[in-house]
Amino acid sequence: MVFSSLVFLGLFLPAVLLAYYATLRATGSFRIVNRILLAGSLFFYSWGEPLWIVAMLFTSSVDYVNGRRIGSARSRGGAKLILISSIAINLGILFVFKYIGFAIGTLNALPGPDLPEFSLEMPIGISFYTFQSLSYIIDLYRGRTAVQRSYFNYLLYVSMFPQLVAGPIVRYMDIERQIESREVTFGDFGAGAKRFCVGLGKKVLLANSAGAGAGALLDGDLASAAPAAVWLGVIFYTFQIYFDFSGYSDMAIGLGRMFGFRYNENFRYPYISSSITEFWRRWHISLGGFFRDYLYIPLGGNRRLQLRNILVVWFLTGLWHGASWNFIAWGLYYGLLLILEKNLAGFTGRVPLPVKWLVTMLIVIYGWGIFYFVDAGRLAQFSGAFFFLNGVSGVDMKTASVFFQYFWLFPVFAVGSTPLPRLMMERLSLGLGAGAELFKAVLVAASLAACFLLLAGESYNPFLYFRF
Repeated sequence: MVFSSLVFLGLFLPAVLLAYYATLRATGSFRIVNRILLAGSLFFYSWGEPLWIVAMLFTSSVDYVNGRRIGSARSRGGAKLILISSIAINLGILFVFKYIGFAIGTLNALPGPDLPEFSLEMPIGISFYTFQSLSYIIDLYRGRTAVQRSYFNYLLYVSMFPQLVAGPIVRYMDIERQIESREVTFGDFGAGAKRFCVGLGKKVLLANSAGAGAGALLDGDLASAAPAAVWLGVIFYTFQIYFDFSGYSDMAIGLGRMFGFRYNENFRYPYISSSITEFWRRWHISLGGFFRDYLYIPLGGNRRLQLRNILVVWFLTGLWHGASWNFIAWGLYYGLLLILEKNLAGFTGRVPLPVKWLVTMLIVIYGWGIFYFVDAGRLAQFSGAFFFLNGVSGVDMKTASVFFQYFWLFPVFAVGSTPLPRLMMERLSLGLGAGAELFKAVLVAASLAACFLLLAGESYNPFLYFRF
């Protein structure tokens, strides 16, 4: 089940909210409503494939038990062994489900024994909940959080449906107190509902439209594609992946607030960045923070072997996104660019800001091309057309047709990926005074109605982060 489905919007979410608030009002007990939220989360996760839940329950159980063991360990060495066992089990499960097929295929491509092919269907969101569970056990070992003694509360933290399948990666220490007790107000519910609707609009109205344009231009034969076709297609994809993923993050943050939880921001307008470093401080903030705090700094950070540390982190960042060489290439692409940027910092200070922004966006756009094409041959064809090296020139009829079909959306995409809509709404609110909230409610209702109409009438509703 995904947020942008009629089953979720029309049945699941209203049922869970009704049960949650009715029980909270009747009992005032967060222990009871936490059980309702847990039951709803487990149902949500098992909707598409009930067997997926086994891996999540096993991971959660291992880390819960090991957390209790770390809390009662008599020596630092004993606690460290428990931590290592938990990390090994978590990453082992992730490897078996997500990477074993890729690893066997890579080994078979080398001279040597021909291993039998083996792969398992990957549980949705396994990378997200694995990292969340690891953050608890590592922070517990470091003494940054307390032992969670309730198994059901710990399982709620790992499985909570607002952020389960597409993030943001929520660290246990950030919501530790909220699990036990939190403030649930009408104002919070309203703010959460508005945030959810904004995210739903990003996903259904913008990301899906951009995705249709990207697919029309990038999914065909690229061997003789006009450069204009691949440029337009990858720009469509650049907007699709932003509105899709930031939209899901908005929906997760909004849903969390509707139930009284405060999640950290995961996107801060990355397409206004004027450097690659700034871009990655604004894009998927929770993932970048995880790799920084749990891998980069322990490896030595900026103090020792910085070049190695950056390459290791970005190799694994790419691999985290998918079991394919293009994701590894995408990660190393950014790792090398960040190293280059650090070494050229003294030479770029006088470059005008608009030029820095343009160069950054060109780098990001081509990077999304690497991310898009899993097949190396198609990636090579895309690169040839992107850099005008395939001997084809001009604009073909298909490119022109797609452009004229969607050109009116480009100003919406461009403005919608900046802070301008928020700033305009804030200024409008000051002018409208008491009527501002009513105006916002009308806009949200109109957006929600449009989303329902599109979801009811269209079959194109991809979930880009399903693979993670």
